[in-house]
Amino acid sequence: MVMEWLKAVLYGIVEGITEWLPISSTGHLILFQDWFPFAFTSDAVLLDEFSEMFQVVIQLGAILAVVVLFWGKLWPFGAKQTSAERKNTWSLWLKVVIASVPAALVGIVGDKILEKLSGKDIDGWLYNSIVVAAALIVYGAAFLFIEHFHRGHMARVETVEDISYRHAFLIGCFQTLSIVPGTSRSGSTILGSMILGLSRTAGAEFSFFMAIPAMVGASGIKMLGFFQYLAESGATVPTDGWIALAIGCLISFLVSLVAIRFLVDFVKKHSFAPFGIYRIVLGAAVLIAWLAQR
Repeated sequence: MVMEWLKAVLYGIVEGITEWLPISSTGHLILFQDWFPFAFTSDAVLLDEFSEMFQVVIQLGAILAVVVLFWGKLWPFGAKQTSAERKNTWSLWLKVVIASVPAALVGIVGDKILEKLSGKDIDGWLYNSIVVAAALIVYGAAFLFIEHFHRGHMARVETVEDISYRHAFLIGCFQTLSIVPGTSRSGSTILGSMILGLSRTAGAEFSFFMAIPAMVGASGIKMLGFFQYLAESGATVPTDGWIALAIGCLISFLVSLVAIRFLVDFVKKHSFAPFGIYRIVLGAAVLIAWLAQR
């Protein structure tokens, strides 16, 4: 079972890196699931259900990294905070809540409607290598276009504190695009931020904060659904499976600490163009691999 734990380490590394860089963590995890599937039980249905839950829940480790690194900005009850700083913190949280509404409505309500009408939910329709490859390429090209268009333009909003409630809602609308795997939650929100005139730094930082309710909510829903499946099917997850989940969360937390610091420093000096190129190359490679198997 050591091999299963090593897979969990690998998944944690991939999640910790790709969650914050605009290259799609979900897309990478779907691809890795194709290449390195879990095999701690012979129950194929249980493995599919567990893997789907695992890919979402290990995001909690990544989220904890945001809370740790930005605690001063996120915690409104600091003893040394002035009343103005406390007010700014509450205002920031309100903006995050506003930004979270569009994706929540589409992800929860839309998912239920689609499943009722078609028999398959969003995951059933979209979670495959071809969709991932297409999204990687399309949004990679979008990054290159936006960066070219914005070259030489000054941002109208330089810091996360200056983001308006209107901006927050519109960025939240861009976040709904990330329901398509391969799009990247951070990628869609950062692209939206730049289109709205935010600096790369402000867009990236607000994207980090938006991830907290998005990932906590998604992880909670996915975990509840998995436990419901266990109760209805009578299946049980071997201890090695739960250990793998814990390892994945821990590794994603540790790697996220480094990845977030890297991105914050990177965007101060560079554009997102390298990520756009990476997305296009990876998407093309996935398509070629898929065609080679036909």
